[in-house]
Amino acid sequence: MTKNNLKPPVWFWIVSAIALVWNIAGAGAYLQHAYMTMQDLEALPQVEKFLYEPQPSWVTAAFAIAVWGGTLGCIALLLRKKWAKPVLLISLLGVLAQMAHSFFISNSFEVYGSGAVIMPIMVLIISIALVFFARKSTDKN
Repeated sequence: MTKNNLKPPVWFWIVSAIALVWNIAGAGAYLQHAYMTMQDLEALPQVEKFLYEPQPSWVTAAFAIAVWGGTLGCIALLLRKKWAKPVLLISLLGVLAQMAHSFFISNSFEVYGSGAVIMPIMVLIISIALVFFARKSTDKN
């Protein structure tokens, strides 16, 4: 059997599918954020409204790159395409830009409290792990 004909182990499919579901959930969160109506914004508590209103467009763009790149990269993993790695790396760059805003520019942790740091850290760790997963998968064909 040649190296190109090797089938990936079952855990590869499980990890890739879970990662795809994770990124689809992120895409849903992005759509909810990007298409927030004025009525939705007005319904938010005042402190959250002040967090959303001044958000620069580059943060929304970074969010879009992160989630759509992650979704596309996970689809590429499931299709066993080598371009999954660079797409997931671009997604990671989007995550880093978005998190830089959350951690260093906005006052999101003042608004949501210290417990709000957990999800951004999870997103960052999973994004890094997916890049390494894609790299190892590419190395093993």
